[in-house]
Amino acid sequence: MGVIIDKELCTGCGQCVDACPFEALELIDDQARVNDACTLCGACADECPEEAITVPEVERAADERTASAKGVWVYAEQRGGEMPEVVAELLGQGRRLADELGVELGAVLLGAGLDGLCGELFALGADVVYAADDARLELFNDDLYCEVLARLIAEHQPEILLAGATSLGRSLIPRVATAASTGLTADCTGLAIDPDKRLLLQTRPAFGGNIMATIVCPSARPQMATVRPRVMKRGERVEGREGRLVPLELKPEDQAATEVMEVVRAIDDQVNLVGAEVVVTGGRGLGKAEGFDLVREMAAALGGVVGATRGAVDAEWIGHAHQVGQTGRTVAPKLYVALGVSGAVQHLVGMQGSDTIVAINNDPNAPIFDVAHYGIVGDLFEVAPAMLARLKQLRGQA
Repeated sequence: MGVIIDKELCTGCGQCVDACPFEALELIDDQARVNDACTLCGACADECPEEAITVPEVERAADERTASAKGVWVYAEQRGGEMPEVVAELLGQGRRLADELGVELGAVLLGAGLDGLCGELFALGADVVYAADDARLELFNDDLYCEVLARLIAEHQPEILLAGATSLGRSLIPRVATAASTGLTADCTGLAIDPDKRLLLQTRPAFGGNIMATIVCPSARPQMATVRPRVMKRGERVEGREGRLVPLELKPEDQAATEVMEVVRAIDDQVNLVGAEVVVTGGRGLGKAEGFDLVREMAAALGGVVGATRGAVDAEWIGHAHQVGQTGRTVAPKLYVALGVSGAVQHLVGMQGSDTIVAINNDPNAPIFDVAHYGIVGDLFEVAPAMLARLKQLRGQA
């Protein structure tokens, strides 16, 4: 049964037509009618002032899928026995969400040779760790990892699952969401709880970063979100903290349809933008590829790494591995220096968490100055060399 419209109550006001995101409603003879585009999302029923619309299937599905779901999970990504920093950040945020909901915080760990990692997850706040240690999981494989994680979700039914928006997470987690018949909000910058409805409020940039949208998943479980590295603050690490370990055994028939022959470290892994404490970024204001020579010199002097805006990358002045922003890397260093960066909103999303932002631009109205702690209006090819000279002078005095 689909959407039911009570003809006696419907006044033909049209509010449901405006509310439908799929254009599945229309007015015919001053009565609302549903067409084949309906997805049973329930938006029309929420908007109808006369309560003339009911969506019984959506209501029943919500009751069945949310009643038994409980717990907050973090997918603890690891490669070669090393977990990226985003795992600690997600456990910190997950701990806060779990405490607000009054449930356990779980961590899911898949791989081979996981000795020591479980203890680290407990220290970072996990109450329970679901660990599958099997030689078949030594190298990351979408097929097998998805099968194991989806089966684990079906068995234990968590209400929330968080993962890092890393290259691995972006490949695996959408598959898991599809296998679990639930939704997924990617690249979140904020997570909170609606305490009345126990809903995860998932905030992320939308429409090219021009607005911030808050998304909910009212009926399907788990509520799934990926979060970019360096967006959340990691929680307190407590040495010796203990929890419950749940070992997972793979089945003999668990085999991937594809085989990973070799893993080659790419240049993206060698440019450690995410973990850098100092990032010096160049933008279109550099004028040409040679302008990055100045950026590299300043990064070397400050002991940092080189970043770039999308405009500079699109102009092929530097590789994509250096890109900071919505379509690049999210960074939160102690010091962020922007040379010739105008400050488009898509770039600001990726660096506003920096402790100290220094910007040099010849346009006094550049948006970068709205977020900069220190701004210098001037020719960067005059200001930056002067700063380098002064830095060298101070170090000579020291």
